[in-house]
Amino acid sequence: MQSGLYIVGTPIGNLSDFSPRAIEVLQNVDLIAAEDTRVFGKLASHFDIKTKRISCHEHNERDVVPEIINKISLGAAVAAVSDAGMPGISDPGFRLVRAAREAKLPVFVVPGPVAAISALVLSGFPTDRFTFCGFFDEKKLREDNKIRHTIIYYESPNRIMETISALARVMPERQIAIVREITKIHEETIIGYPADLMHIAPPRGEIVIVVAPAPEHKMSDSEITELINDISASSMKSAANDLALRAGISKKEAYNRLLQKGKK
Repeated sequence: MQSGLYIVGTPIGNLSDFSPRAIEVLQNVDLIAAEDTRVFGKLASHFDIKTKRISCHEHNERDVVPEIINKISLGAAVAAVSDAGMPGISDPGFRLVRAAREAKLPVFVVPGPVAAISALVLSGFPTDRFTFCGFFDEKKLREDNKIRHTIIYYESPNRIMETISALARVMPERQIAIVREITKIHEETIIGYPADLMHIAPPRGEIVIVVAPAPEHKMSDSEITELINDISASSMKSAANDLALRAGISKKEAYNRLLQKGKK
Protein backbone atom coordinates (compact mmCIF):
# COMPACT_ATOMS: atom_id res chain seq x y z
CA MET A 1 0.00 0.00 0.00
CA GLN A 2 1.02 3.60 -0.47
CA SER A 3 2.76 5.03 2.54
CA GLY A 4 0.60 7.42 4.56
CA LEU A 5 -2.01 7.77 7.28
CA TYR A 6 -5.39 6.14 6.64
CA ILE A 7 -8.36 7.37 8.72
CA VAL A 8 -10.76 4.44 8.74
CA GLY A 9 -14.40 4.52 9.82
CA THR A 10 -15.73 1.46 11.64
CA PRO A 11 -19.33 0.35 12.38
CA ILE A 12 -21.25 2.09 15.16
CA GLY A 13 -23.37 -0.99 15.78
CA ASN A 14 -24.28 -3.09 12.78
CA LEU A 15 -21.22 -4.97 11.50
CA SER A 16 -22.72 -5.07 8.00
CA ASP A 17 -21.91 -1.36 7.73
CA PHE A 18 -18.19 -2.15 7.60
CA SER A 19 -17.17 -1.37 4.01
CA PRO A 20 -15.11 -3.82 1.91
CA ARG A 21 -12.56 -1.05 1.32
CA ALA A 22 -12.15 -0.46 5.06
CA ILE A 23 -11.55 -4.15 5.66
CA GLU A 24 -9.05 -4.33 2.79
CA VAL A 25 -7.11 -1.31 4.06
CA LEU A 26 -6.95 -2.65 7.62
CA GLN A 27 -5.78 -6.03 6.38
CA ASN A 28 -2.97 -4.54 4.30
CA VAL A 29 -1.51 -1.58 6.22
CA ASP A 30 1.66 -2.08 8.23
CA LEU A 31 0.18 -0.91 11.51
CA ILE A 32 -3.19 -0.04 13.05
CA ALA A 33 -3.44 2.69 15.70
CA ALA A 34 -6.56 1.80 17.69
CA GLU A 35 -8.30 3.79 20.42
CA ASP A 36 -8.61 0.55 22.40
CA THR A 37 -6.86 -2.53 21.03
CA ARG A 38 -9.17 -4.84 22.99
CA VAL A 39 -12.31 -3.29 21.51
CA PHE A 40 -10.83 -3.33 18.01
CA GLY A 41 -9.63 -6.89 18.58
CA LYS A 42 -13.24 -8.15 18.53
CA LEU A 43 -13.88 -6.44 15.20
CA ALA A 44 -10.54 -7.64 13.82
CA SER A 45 -11.31 -11.22 14.79
CA HIS A 46 -14.69 -11.11 13.06
CA PHE A 47 -13.21 -9.80 9.79
CA ASP A 48 -9.92 -11.74 9.89
CA ILE A 49 -7.75 -8.63 10.32
CA LYS A 50 -4.39 -9.78 11.65
CA THR A 51 -2.40 -6.55 11.25
CA LYS A 52 -0.17 -5.46 14.12
CA ARG A 53 -1.82 -2.82 16.29
CA ILE A 54 -0.94 -0.29 18.98
CA SER A 55 -3.03 1.87 21.31
CA CYS A 56 -3.50 5.53 20.47
CA HIS A 57 -5.92 7.34 22.76
CA GLU A 58 -6.29 10.69 24.50
CA HIS A 59 -4.06 9.66 27.40
CA ASN A 60 -1.04 8.55 25.37
CA GLU A 61 -1.30 10.59 22.14
CA ARG A 62 1.55 12.88 23.13
CA ASP A 63 3.97 9.93 23.20
CA VAL A 64 2.49 7.72 20.49
CA VAL A 65 1.76 10.25 17.72
CA PRO A 66 5.45 11.14 17.10
CA GLU A 67 6.23 7.42 16.90
CA ILE A 68 3.50 6.89 14.30
CA ILE A 69 4.59 9.92 12.27
CA ASN A 70 8.15 8.63 12.27
CA LYS A 71 7.02 5.23 10.94
CA ILE A 72 5.05 6.87 8.13
CA SER A 73 8.05 9.10 7.32
CA LEU A 74 10.09 5.92 6.87
CA GLY A 75 7.58 4.52 4.40
CA ALA A 76 4.94 2.76 6.49
CA ALA A 77 1.20 2.71 5.88
CA VAL A 78 -0.66 3.28 9.15
CA ALA A 79 -4.42 3.14 9.77
CA ALA A 80 -6.18 4.91 12.63
CA VAL A 81 -9.46 3.61 14.07
CA SER A 82 -11.61 4.57 17.04
CA ASP A 83 -13.84 2.26 19.05
CA ALA A 84 -16.76 3.04 16.74
CA GLY A 85 -17.48 5.43 13.89
CA MET A 86 -15.10 7.98 12.39
CA PRO A 87 -11.89 8.80 14.28
CA GLY A 88 -11.68 12.44 15.35
CA ILE A 89 -15.42 12.92 15.95
CA SER A 90 -15.44 13.20 19.77
CA ASP A 91 -12.80 10.48 19.59
CA PRO A 92 -9.00 10.44 19.27
CA GLY A 93 -7.69 11.10 15.78
CA PHE A 94 -7.49 14.77 14.94
CA ARG A 95 -4.12 15.28 16.66
CA LEU A 96 -2.66 12.45 14.60
CA VAL A 97 -4.06 13.92 11.39
CA ARG A 98 -2.75 17.36 12.33
CA ALA A 99 0.71 15.96 13.00
CA ALA A 100 0.70 14.14 9.65
CA ARG A 101 -0.34 17.34 7.84
CA GLU A 102 2.37 19.33 9.58
CA ALA A 103 4.92 16.70 8.51
CA LYS A 104 3.54 16.96 4.94
CA LEU A 105 2.69 13.24 4.88
CA PRO A 106 -0.15 11.76 2.79
CA VAL A 107 -3.48 11.40 4.61
CA PHE A 108 -6.36 9.33 3.23
CA VAL A 109 -9.89 8.79 4.49
CA VAL A 110 -11.91 5.58 4.32
CA PRO A 111 -15.41 6.84 5.24
CA GLY A 112 -17.65 5.08 7.70
CA PRO A 113 -20.75 5.71 9.82
CA VAL A 114 -21.01 8.81 12.02
CA ALA A 115 -23.60 8.71 14.81
CA ALA A 116 -24.11 12.48 14.82
CA ILE A 117 -24.96 12.67 11.11
CA SER A 118 -27.11 9.53 11.24
CA ALA A 119 -29.13 10.99 14.12
CA LEU A 120 -29.50 14.30 12.32
CA VAL A 121 -31.00 12.56 9.30
CA LEU A 122 -33.29 10.41 11.48
CA SER A 123 -34.60 13.46 13.39
CA GLY A 124 -36.22 15.09 10.38
CA PHE A 125 -34.96 18.48 11.55
CA PRO A 126 -33.37 20.92 9.06
CA THR A 127 -29.97 19.77 7.82
CA ASP A 128 -28.88 22.80 5.78
CA ARG A 129 -27.11 24.25 8.85
CA PHE A 130 -26.20 22.40 12.03
CA THR A 131 -23.65 22.54 14.85
CA PHE A 132 -22.16 19.50 16.54
CA CYS A 133 -21.33 20.36 20.16
CA GLY A 134 -19.83 17.03 21.25
CA PHE A 135 -20.88 15.63 24.62
CA PHE A 136 -23.60 17.63 26.37
CA ASP A 137 -22.36 20.20 28.91
CA GLU A 138 -25.08 21.93 30.92
CA LYS A 139 -22.69 24.75 31.83
CA LYS A 140 -22.57 25.77 28.17
CA LEU A 141 -26.29 25.34 27.47
CA ARG A 142 -27.34 29.01 27.59
CA GLU A 143 -24.48 29.88 25.27
CA ASP A 144 -25.44 26.99 22.99
CA ASN A 145 -28.98 28.37 22.84
CA LYS A 146 -27.60 31.33 20.91
CA ILE A 147 -27.14 28.82 18.05
CA ARG A 148 -30.45 29.22 16.28
CA HIS A 149 -30.08 26.34 13.81
CA THR A 150 -30.01 22.58 14.50
CA ILE A 151 -27.73 21.40 17.33
CA ILE A 152 -26.37 17.89 17.92
CA TYR A 153 -25.08 16.43 21.20
CA TYR A 154 -23.78 13.07 22.38
CA GLU A 155 -25.03 11.99 25.79
CA SER A 156 -24.70 9.15 28.30
CA PRO A 157 -27.80 7.11 29.24
CA ASN A 158 -26.86 7.73 32.88
CA ARG A 159 -27.46 11.48 32.48
CA ILE A 160 -30.13 11.65 29.78
CA MET A 161 -33.07 12.49 32.07
CA GLU A 162 -31.13 15.32 33.75
CA THR A 163 -30.24 16.61 30.30
CA ILE A 164 -33.86 16.59 29.14
CA SER A 165 -34.77 18.56 32.27
CA ALA A 166 -32.04 21.13 31.54
CA LEU A 167 -33.25 21.49 27.96
CA ALA A 168 -36.79 22.02 29.25
CA ARG A 169 -35.55 24.94 31.37
CA VAL A 170 -33.37 26.64 28.78
CA MET A 171 -34.81 25.59 25.40
CA PRO A 172 -38.49 24.87 26.14
CA GLU A 173 -39.62 26.12 22.71
CA ARG A 174 -37.31 23.83 20.72
CA GLN A 175 -38.21 20.24 19.86
CA ILE A 176 -35.60 17.58 20.50
CA ALA A 177 -35.00 14.12 19.07
CA ILE A 178 -33.50 11.46 21.29
CA VAL A 179 -31.92 8.93 18.96
CA ARG A 180 -30.54 5.78 20.51
CA GLU A 181 -28.85 2.55 19.46
CA ILE A 182 -28.34 3.68 15.87
CA THR A 183 -28.06 0.74 13.40
CA LYS A 184 -28.70 -1.75 16.22
CA ILE A 185 -31.73 -3.96 16.82
CA HIS A 186 -33.29 -1.54 19.34
CA GLU A 187 -32.76 1.62 17.28
CA GLU A 188 -35.33 4.26 18.30
CA THR A 189 -36.05 7.94 17.72
CA ILE A 190 -38.18 9.83 20.25
CA ILE A 191 -39.28 13.35 19.26
CA GLY A 192 -41.04 16.01 21.31
CA TYR A 193 -40.67 19.14 23.37
CA PRO A 194 -38.34 18.63 26.35
CA ALA A 195 -41.11 19.19 28.91
CA ASP A 196 -43.16 16.45 27.27
CA LEU A 197 -40.27 13.98 27.44
CA MET A 198 -39.29 14.51 31.08
CA HIS A 199 -41.37 11.57 32.28
CA ILE A 200 -40.57 8.95 29.65
CA ALA A 201 -38.79 5.74 30.59
CA PRO A 202 -35.07 6.54 30.65
CA PRO A 203 -33.63 5.63 27.22
CA ARG A 204 -30.79 3.14 27.25
CA GLY A 205 -27.78 2.54 25.05
CA GLU A 206 -25.74 4.94 22.93
CA ILE A 207 -27.63 8.24 22.67
CA VAL A 208 -27.52 11.26 20.36
CA ILE A 209 -29.68 14.33 21.03
CA VAL A 210 -30.72 16.54 18.12
CA VAL A 211 -32.21 19.95 18.94
CA ALA A 212 -34.45 21.59 16.35
CA PRO A 213 -33.83 25.18 15.23
CA ALA A 214 -35.33 27.91 17.38
CA PRO A 215 -38.76 28.98 16.17
CA GLU A 216 -38.81 32.14 14.08
CA HIS A 217 -42.09 33.42 15.48
CA LYS A 218 -42.32 35.37 18.70
CA MET A 219 -43.51 33.68 21.87
CA SER A 220 -46.85 34.59 23.42
CA ASP A 221 -46.97 37.09 26.29
CA SER A 222 -47.60 34.30 28.79
CA GLU A 223 -44.62 32.31 27.50
CA ILE A 224 -42.41 35.39 27.70
CA THR A 225 -43.60 36.00 31.28
CA GLU A 226 -42.53 32.47 32.21
CA LEU A 227 -39.10 33.10 30.67
CA ILE A 228 -38.78 36.39 32.56
CA ASN A 229 -39.46 34.60 35.84
CA ASP A 230 -36.83 32.00 34.91
CA ILE A 231 -34.00 34.41 34.09
CA SER A 232 -34.74 37.45 36.25
CA ALA A 233 -32.11 36.46 38.82
CA SER A 234 -29.38 37.35 36.30
CA SER A 235 -27.97 40.84 35.83
CA MET A 236 -30.22 43.15 33.81
CA LYS A 237 -27.97 43.14 30.74
CA SER A 238 -27.43 39.37 30.80
CA ALA A 239 -31.12 38.71 31.44
CA ALA A 240 -32.17 41.02 28.60
CA ASN A 241 -29.83 39.29 26.14
CA ASP A 242 -31.03 35.87 27.25
CA LEU A 243 -34.70 36.87 27.02
CA ALA A 244 -34.26 38.40 23.55
CA LEU A 245 -32.57 35.26 22.20
CA ARG A 246 -35.04 32.81 23.68
CA ALA A 247 -38.23 34.76 23.03
CA GLY A 248 -37.43 36.01 19.54
CA ILE A 249 -37.85 39.67 20.47
CA SER A 250 -35.49 42.65 20.26
CA LYS A 251 -33.07 43.44 23.08
CA LYS A 252 -34.83 46.76 23.60
CA GLU A 253 -38.21 45.08 24.05
CA ALA A 254 -36.65 42.48 26.36
CA TYR A 255 -35.07 45.22 28.48
CA ASN A 256 -38.39 47.10 28.72
CA ARG A 257 -40.26 43.96 29.77
CA LEU A 258 -37.73 43.27 32.52
CA LEU A 259 -38.07 46.87 33.73
CA GLN A 260 -41.85 46.47 33.83
CA LYS A 261 -41.48 43.33 35.95
CA GLY A 262 -39.18 45.19 38.33
CA LYS A 263 -41.79 47.91 38.89
CA LYS A 264 -44.46 45.43 39.94
